[in-house]
Amino acid sequence: MSAKDTALKILEGSNVGTMATVYKVKPHSRYMTFFHDDFTLYTATSNDTDKVEELEKNPYTHILIGYDGDGVGDTYLEILGKATVSDDESMKEKVWNEKLEGWFDGPDDPKLVILKIEPESMRVMNKKGQPPQEVTL
Repeated sequence: MSAKDTALKILEGSNVGTMATVYKVKPHSRYMTFFHDDFTLYTATSNDTDKVEELEKNPYTHILIGYDGDGVGDTYLEILGKATVSDDESMKEKVWNEKLEGWFDGPDDPKLVILKIEPESMRVMNKKGQPPQEVTL
């Protein structure tokens, strides 16, 4: 299986990962729920969060997704991407699901924004017996 196929399989089977931003020149990481369209990632957040402020100052983010916690041999993705903050209504509708009701009143909630992450590089990590594999995007 190619690195690209493996990456898509990981994205299709995983939606929780860590997302790191830069806060006062130091990394700041948190768990996020991701949705994907091919290799572009989307995640919902509130417009008044630290991550939005951090991404407006520096749009680059580092994401780890796919690790199941089983230990050695758990294949996951390492993604370096550029994020944009969007309040586009069609994007909100695309990402909206009932799990977001714990944080937002609905897809038209004025605090809801969508982070769109376009990968600049991606690697398949921890594939048994193999070094990291660069994914050609």
